[in-house]
Amino acid sequence: MPIYEYRRPNGTTFEVMQRMTDDPLTHDPDTGEPVERVFHPVAVHFKGKGFYNTDYGTKRRNRELRESAESGADKYEAKQAEKKADAAKPSSDAPAKPKAEKKPSSKSGDKKSAKK
Repeated sequence: MPIYEYRRPNGTTFEVMQRMTDDPLTHDPDTGEPVERVFHPVAVHFKGKGFYNTDYGTKRRNRELRESAESGADKYEAKQAEKKADAAKPSSDAPAKPKAEKKPSSKSGDKKSAKK
């Protein structure tokens, strides 16, 4: 149940726990003085899309977003293609690796000649 705050004519306040469906008090239950309910601003934080002027869809805003998305996708695709091209071609800065020479195998041939 919510707690409601009431103000007396002399400026003092008191709180009463009431149901939301109950009628507001018109008189102080202790003294019988007339009272009025005190309302306080609620702390609300608007988060997400649609709460700011820049979030609302206008024709101009939609066109700007579409152009931005297209140019961004084009730049991304161009950068990916450039990376693939760089990876495919050998770098001229890197020294060429010499090919390893094959040595004759001395496994079975040497043993047979040694036995004879």
